[in-house]
Amino acid sequence: MVFNIAWCITGAGHFLLESFEVFLKLASNRQFKITTFLSCAGEEVARIYGVLDKLKQISPGGYYQEIVLEREQGKGFPKAGRLARGTYALLVISPATANTVAKIACGIADTLVTSAFAQAQKGNVPVYIVPTDYKEGIVTTKLPVVIDYEACRGCDTCPPLIKCSSNAIKMVGKPNIDLTLCRCCKICVDLCPYGAISFGKEVKTRVRKLDAENVRKIMLFEGVKVLEKPSEIHDAISSLGVS
Repeated sequence: MVFNIAWCITGAGHFLLESFEVFLKLASNRQFKITTFLSCAGEEVARIYGVLDKLKQISPGGYYQEIVLEREQGKGFPKAGRLARGTYALLVISPATANTVAKIACGIADTLVTSAFAQAQKGNVPVYIVPTDYKEGIVTTKLPVVIDYEACRGCDTCPPLIKCSSNAIKMVGKPNIDLTLCRCCKICVDLCPYGAISFGKEVKTRVRKLDAENVRKIMLFEGVKVLEKPSEIHDAISSLGVS
């Protein structure tokens, strides 16, 4: 038996790489067909973190194995309508930004992902959500490619700038990375002789009380299970009766 799973990506770097690894493992099981849905922000962040070009390993194409981009779906999000027909066994939103969670909590369906959620509810499709702001407190997250300006020497000849295939590095006094162009090839990380460019640097951020409250609200929704981290998605698979 084949199980169709819908995976939604929103505009968060936090938990994105972990979510990708979970679904990459699921895709290796022939019992699953995975459709990947990306909001506009999700597409941008997936590119910035180097995931976008790898999604074909999870959704290689073909029916129920597409990569569905919000910017290509118009205002009606027709492919989200599949969820209302009950043709998916599960919808997973991971990572889910605080913005997405807030919209879901208020019943707003104006993006591809929030529309997919609403359609899943109509089709009695179970939904698993991994919010980036699970509970109040301090969380550790990883940054995309960044430059440490204290370590940067501002070299007259900057190898990362010269070799960047996306032209994402600009000289503004010192080199500056334009994340709207970066594709996370990480060549710049290897080329800087002073180690001033890094990927995955850990920083601490605070979860707002408001965002944690919205998470608690959606925990009460029928057919919705809120997970604390992507590794718990495997529990959803067990609930489908698949090992």
